[in-house]
Parts: sequence; structure tokens; C-alpha cells
Amino acid sequence: MFSWLEKNPFFFAVFVFVVIAYAGLVEILPAFAPNVRPIENRKPYTALEIAGRQVYIKESCNACHSQLIRPFKAETDRYGEYSKSGEYAYDRPFLWGSKRTGPDLMRVGNYRTTDWHENHMKLPTSVVPNSIMPSYPHLFNKDADLQTAYAEALTVKKVFNVPYDEEGQTKLGSYEEALKMMVEQATPIVDAMNDASVKAAFEPCKKDPSASNCEIKEIVALIAYLNSLK
Repeated sequence: MFSWLEKNPFFFAVFVFVVIAYAGLVEILPAFAPNVRPIENRKPYTALEIAGRQVYIKESCNACHSQLIRPFKAETDRYGEYSKSGEYAYDRPFLWGSKRTGPDLMRVGNYRTTDWHENHMKLPTSVVPNSIMPSYPHLFNKDADLQTAYAEALTVKKVFNVPYDEEGQTKLGSYEEALKMMVEQATPIVDAMNDASVKAAFEPCKKDPSASNCEIKEIVALIAYLNSLK
């Protein structure tokens, strides 16, 4: 058999491929499932954080910032503990990125504040003098798409069994309940900001989250998402 395979390169290549693929399945699959389970204390994103994540994707932040710290000393010294697969269990899609024009953001919530993010998005050079990042003033004027964020959370709950509303997990509830929780999460963020227009737009939310004039700006949702990256 083996002499016949040696005389037929195509079938020999197929045979080698099958053997290697089978060996890979035997070695990789048993350890794969446990590694991709959510790590301890990892919870799904809140609806407001999902809204901010949608802004992050829409503005192509992942084109210049990775969210993947490799297990090298140079990276862990700068960005923090290396990334683990279970930390991405609730990420759809993954935002690992493939380029670092700017620093990795996997742990940015551990060392940047709301005030820093506000100034950085409004005028990057005000906090990083040599920054080449453009400013994003429109994020202070546009409302976050809260309905789409809630719809995404509800979809992944039903389709992918993301454990919203389970004991010890992130609460979602009805859309009205989610709105209330989004306002609760946004309140300390807005209070820590300096932009008067963002504060004025959010003020009605404190009285009635479902009011037609309740406005949570994209910058608030984006900061909520960035603060969650730890």
C-alpha cells in the first residue's frame, strides 16, 4: 500500500492530509470546548455596552486598535494580563484586530477614566500630544441606537443562549426595563463628563427613561463599552 502511495503523489498528499486532520481533531477538540467557555465572573455585555460596541464597530476603531494581548512580556508589561479565549465567549463578532496604529484596548477599562475618554474622543492631542487619531465630535451629537442594541441582546439570548436574566448574570428584561438600566449605567458616566450638551440631553432621562426627549449620546455608550474592557 505504502509503495503504491509513494508512486502516486496526489493520493499520498490526500492520505497525509487525512492523517494529520484526524490527529488534529483527536488532540484539539477535547481541550477546545472547556477553553472557550466564559471565564469565571465573565458576564454578557449590558444593552448600553452593546450600543457602545456598535459605535466602536461603526467607527472602525478595530482597524487601528487590537483587543488581543499576546503572552509576551513586552505586551503584558504594557497592556496587562494576556488574553484568554474564554474572555471572548460573548463577543459577536470578535474584535481582535490585526493592526496597532494605536495601543491595544483589551484592558483599557483598568487604566482610563470617563474624563480621559471624553477628552480623547473630542480632541486626541489634548491627552496624547503626538496622537494621529482623528477627533470624533459627531459622537457628542448623535443619539445611541438603544433599540438596536436591545434587539441584539435579545437575539443572542434566544439564538445563542447567552445567559441574560439568569442568576448572577446581566439583567435584560423587557425593553422598558432595559431602558431604565441603561439610564442607571449612563448616569455616573454623564455626571463625570464636562460636555454641557451631553448633560442637557441626558437630563430628561433621569425623570423618565422612556420620555421622547431622553437622549443618550453615542459618546456615552462608547465610554460605557470601553470602561467594560478589563
